[in-house]
Amino acid sequence: MAALALGLAGTAFVVGPSMTAQAETAQIDMDYRCTRGVAGSTPVNLKVTLALQTALKVREPLDVRWGLAYKDSLNTFLSPGLFPAGARVTATGVVGVLGEMWEGELNSIGSKDEGELDSGGALGLPELVSGSVGTTEPGVWEIEPRNLYIDFTPPASEEVVNDDEAGITYDANWQDSSDRLPYYGDYLRDVHWTKVKDARVDYKFTGTGIDFISEQSTHGGPVRFFVDGKAGIPATADSSKERNGAPVLVEHKGNHNLWSMRGLSYGQHTLTVYNGDDTEAYVDAFRVITEELRDPPQQFRAVCKPVKTPTAIRVVIGGGTGSSPSASVEPSESPDTSASPSVSPTDENPGDESPSPSPSASPSASPSLSATPSPSPSASPSPAAVQTQHYIVTAVVTQGSPSPTATRTVTLTATPSVAQVAITPQGGAQTGEAPERVSFSGMLLIGSGGALLLIGMLSGVAMLRRRAAHSGERG
Repeated sequence: MAALALGLAGTAFVVGPSMTAQAETAQIDMDYRCTRGVAGSTPVNLKVTLALQTALKVREPLDVRWGLAYKDSLNTFLSPGLFPAGARVTATGVVGVLGEMWEGELNSIGSKDEGELDSGGALGLPELVSGSVGTTEPGVWEIEPRNLYIDFTPPASEEVVNDDEAGITYDANWQDSSDRLPYYGDYLRDVHWTKVKDARVDYKFTGTGIDFISEQSTHGGPVRFFVDGKAGIPATADSSKERNGAPVLVEHKGNHNLWSMRGLSYGQHTLTVYNGDDTEAYVDAFRVITEELRDPPQQFRAVCKPVKTPTAIRVVIGGGTGSSPSASVEPSESPDTSASPSVSPTDENPGDESPSPSPSASPSASPSLSATPSPSPSASPSPAAVQTQHYIVTAVVTQGSPSPTATRTVTLTATPSVAQVAITPQGGAQTGEAPERVSFSGMLLIGSGGALLLIGMLSGVAMLRRRAAHSGERG
């Protein structure tokens, strides 16, 4: 009985899914047509390969991958301007995720950095667009391919534009002065200048900031600035004064950054400059700034849609549906101290014996579990030793759900019996077998035998005396 109690006390069982998720991958090819943005005036056709695993274990990421390629190498996305190396093309593939536990969209993103670009030059594509979402519960999802977006992000840059380049418009009050004296230090040794109040110049640029490069001079004066029709920040600057308000002490100092503005949204803007008085004003150059952009400009976005309605892909989370892992409990003959479940030999429910329990699954676990304990020692117990004891066994069942361990309580009925090991007398050789146990029933048997032997001896003496007596009477 003691041996059986120890065996059950050390017994615990762990049940995992009977089927593990297999690396089954679905791959479908689709045609997409792209318009707007960097697609230009002619739609761009793409060949898209969508790949993802259709069987996953819980907590494995669902990774959706898009392979992109031009269907026609002559029909590509186009650079919206002249850019130095560092522009980036970003592709974002969107799939709908439909299921009982979660519904929404999963974005897969990939990017490719470009080299120097000419205006209207072909843009490359990211080779692989990937995105994943964690799985937290078993179930089934339907993955539905949706739109694909192509974005273009210009690189951070700055460019100096000379005063006589195209895109700069002067009214009739300005004069062009070339071959300026070298010690003036003008950019490329030329300027436009005026002495007429309200003389106007306009410059259209694309970027997020602009610098106005002029000359400092004792002959200069105030200049007013407007960006896209609104007063600039700051609204004015004076070429005859230092930034601290002190008057300048030079007649001409070219390539001087007189005024700057930053923080514009990326795109095309117009800078308008007015001479604020009838003093001299100079246009030496403009510096166009593109700051590092956090988000791609929306005007460059191309929208790509499937040519045909795609078929949804079924994804099973949890290694499959309909699996019913089973477990049997075998009493252990030596306690396993490493087992995490706790066992109490207390009979909490006397008379409630259920050799084949069917514990209910937790709400988060889909697969059902049935445990059939079968403690069946092979040795037959003596009738006098038969007793019924109940043991509560707590089993850890790993289902692969968001709650990775679910607790099941099984009530077992056990019939104690003789230990199934050979007995070695105490003091014998260490064979690894169990030592002989001292039993009160053995002592009782020894005492009973001694008593019977003493009674037999006394009975024999009595019989001898009777025979002797009988013999004397006869003589």
